[in-house]
Amino acid sequence: MEIDDRITVEDEQGHEKEYAVEALFDMNEKFYALLTSDKDRILMRVVDVEGEDQYLVGIDDPEEAASILDAYQIALEADEEFPD
Repeated sequence: MEIDDRITVEDEQGHEKEYAVEALFDMNEKFYALLTSDKDRILMRVVDVEGEDQYLVGIDDPEEAASILDAYQIALEADEEFPD
């Protein structure tokens, strides 16, 4: 998946909302996209379909999402503390 400044996400009811791609990262051998809008910040999993495009799916488990966001925040803080 290429990083694009903006992405449109369609919810389960068919409503579309535009988000900025804040980050793309991998954790536990899975890839994630952190998306932000003026009111929301969502984490989605990047799914590859062999021979097809990638797409985003929501994360249903709030504990999984929280642990991934916590680890991402720790990585950001470590990067700020020890820049290259």
